[in-house]
Amino acid sequence: GVRVAIDDLGTGYSSLAYLQKLPAHVVKIDRSFISEIDRNARDQALVRSIITLSHDLGYRVVAEGVESEAAVTLLRSMGCDEAQGYHFARPMEAGHFLPWLRSLTPTSGPI
Repeated sequence: GVRVAIDDLGTGYSSLAYLQKLPAHVVKIDRSFISEIDRNARDQALVRSIITLSHDLGYRVVAEGVESEAAVTLLRSMGCDEAQGYHFARPMEAGHFLPWLRSLTPTSGPI
């Protein structure tokens, strides 16, 4: 029941070689590629390519650092599977999590 994710793909120690070598299930795109995706065509091209490559290799894709509805819209159009970031919620205490979760509607949650 354990699933493995390659975190921060494209930065630091998370090189494309890990897509070939590690038995992972999920690829998480680093927030540095997401933070200006709604304003930067180069970021859009990179993210689209990472999503396509990851799907072709059988990975689910999570975008980190999503902070705007415009970014959510672009990521949905690119086929990103999931997203996380301040657009959805800030870090919160455990006691606040369930009320927040109950307040979500099917269209207000992550991708």
